[in-house]
Amino acid sequence: MNDRKIITVEKISESRREFQEDVVVCETAVTLYVNEVEMVTMICTPTHLRELCLGFLFAEGMIASAGEATAFEYNKNDGLAWVETKNPINIKNNFLKRHIASCCGRGRASFYFINDSDIKPIISELHLHVTEIFSLRSEAERRSELFTATGGAHGAALGCKGDVIAFFEDVGRHNALDKIAGWCLLHDINPGDKQLVFSGRVSSEIVLKTARLGIPVIISRSAPTDLALELAGQLNVTVVGFARGNRMNIYTMGERINCQ
Repeated sequence: MNDRKIITVEKISESRREFQEDVVVCETAVTLYVNEVEMVTMICTPTHLRELCLGFLFAEGMIASAGEATAFEYNKNDGLAWVETKNPINIKNNFLKRHIASCCGRGRASFYFINDSDIKPIISELHLHVTEIFSLRSEAERRSELFTATGGAHGAALGCKGDVIAFFEDVGRHNALDKIAGWCLLHDINPGDKQLVFSGRVSSEIVLKTARLGIPVIISRSAPTDLALELAGQLNVTVVGFARGNRMNIYTMGERINCQ
């Protein structure tokens, strides 16, 4: 499979030492060109790359629909991906070029980067019962096959009415979310009544990507940052953290969550 590799490792247990086969997650560098102009190099798991590239462009405010991307190609040998768009994109003026690392994403100096300033607060009538959140969290964990096999991947799921309708894994947590965004674009999904179920830390970047997509609720098994919660409050995003077993913390917009 493209997302994992079998290797031989030395395993030690107390005084016993032996060679055994083990599984590690695959990681590769993909350089994205838009209209023949180099944009960014992403460190990612080499699966669902069309979703990743389109989702990344959407998250950066460069396309608003899948139809704006007229072509996609990927050369595995060279690690190069190309996207053609209907309308020209002025990358030098509209994009702060960054190296995307799998460990920490891009990091932001402030909320109002030029590509973020058009994100609007979410208006949604969505309400969830806590049992739906537990069900979504459990189903996302069940689908985390790459993490189970390697321990080295993040997962992102799109939830609807207690069910997971899309799920992606990647070495980069932001990449997993971009794949969700790309999938929504390609399948013309309205995210306004959906939930993001996430395995990693909820940073400001994750809140901004989620808000741009229009998803009103983030459910994570990990913690949020203070800036993420500040932005979530401004953008009307519900943040649920430490959703593990039958417990969770609700940090923002708790009126969307019902317990009775």
